Amino acid sequence: VQLVESGGGLVQPGGSLRLSCAASGFTFKDYAMSWIRQRPGKELEWVACLNPYGEAQTYAPAVKGRFVIDRDNAKNTVYLQLNSLKTEDTAMYYCAKDWAATVDPRRLVRGQGTQVTVS
Repeated sequence: VQLVESGGGLVQPGGSLRLSCAASGFTFKDYAMSWIRQRPGKELEWVACLNPYGEAQTYAPAVKGRFVIDRDNAKNTVYLQLNSLKTEDTAMYYCAKDWAATVDPRRLVRGQGTQVTVS
């Protein structure tokens, strides 16, 4: 399993970013995918999850209404659109295989991460 995130960067409060995660090494279309993050000094936390066909998603309360998760199964890629960013969204963002909302995110296979800094 390989997950490679990209798209992070420095953005001002209120700004937007679109993160991407390219997956390989497993049958992508058969798995739910998630985004998790680790804010400075905090534990890993789940952010958003999407089922295999992109029909059902869930968001952590802190990001609901601002972030959107989607996927392109033809490209083996999952995305996270980050809108109305706040300073507290500053974190390392990881994509993860499987549904993160109901498990300890530390147990998930994840990529190397992409840094988002809101300042």
